[in-house]
Amino acid sequence: MRIPARDCCIWNGGSGAWAFEPLSLQLSAAIGVDVSAEPRQFNYLLHVDDLSRADGIRTFIPIEAIRLASDKRLLASVFAAHVVPTPETRLMDSFDAVRRFVGQRTDREWCLKYPTGCGASGHRMVSAEDAEPRNWPRPFVVQEFIRMNRPEVYRTYGAGGEMFGWVVRRFPEGARSSEWVAHARGARYVALADPPPAALEAARRALVATDLLESFGCVDLLRRPTGEWVVLEVGTDGLFNHVDRDLGDARLESEILRRITASFWRGAMGPSG
Repeated sequence: MRIPARDCCIWNGGSGAWAFEPLSLQLSAAIGVDVSAEPRQFNYLLHVDDLSRADGIRTFIPIEAIRLASDKRLLASVFAAHVVPTPETRLMDSFDAVRRFVGQRTDREWCLKYPTGCGASGHRMVSAEDAEPRNWPRPFVVQEFIRMNRPEVYRTYGAGGEMFGWVVRRFPEGARSSEWVAHARGARYVALADPPPAALEAARRALVATDLLESFGCVDLLRRPTGEWVVLEVGTDGLFNHVDRDLGDARLESEILRRITASFWRGAMGPSG
């Protein structure tokens, strides 16, 4: 039996709720449930100041999956454990170890990823001569940097156990470019046809590994010059960030909401559903 709409909500409360307010209203209208600062029986969690309040509360997107998506240190460990194809990634407890490693591995370029940054915030290239960055969270996330003639990142989505959508994020022709292909840095999305099977399989493995495929998540990927598809990260909604909906493609934006709505109500089904 499905939980009634009155017992479900978009849970968005606390001092950081303002950052999720536009999304909360969009989700409320699409799913047909209220926005509430207090939890109900089944919740689309966007923000709460004290996460202990969520203990024992049913959430559409698993809280542990939200944590994983927000921290590249956790993602690196989970991807390695589930053999998700990624650029070569190492976690290191000291910057001396970082310098030794990149000094020995001159066959590739390396970057230092800020573990909780979004939109490529804080990321930087790293070499054996670099000084240790101040106040950097441990362990350090050192990742192979895959250089491309035209920087671009591909994205696909998952909800309700199914994959959908295929876009590329790149800088417009003639615009100032960056090594970090982020929307906040001027990159824009371009809708594409169906994803290559190898990219889709890599993305599916990433969403399964992070327990996001049944609820909602996205996957960012790169294609190596050799043709291999590798996963950079996953994203989802809640607590720390939310999936970018500003795609410049009304059809896909509507499909995301439609699939989230169907997936939400599937999650709201009781044991007999």
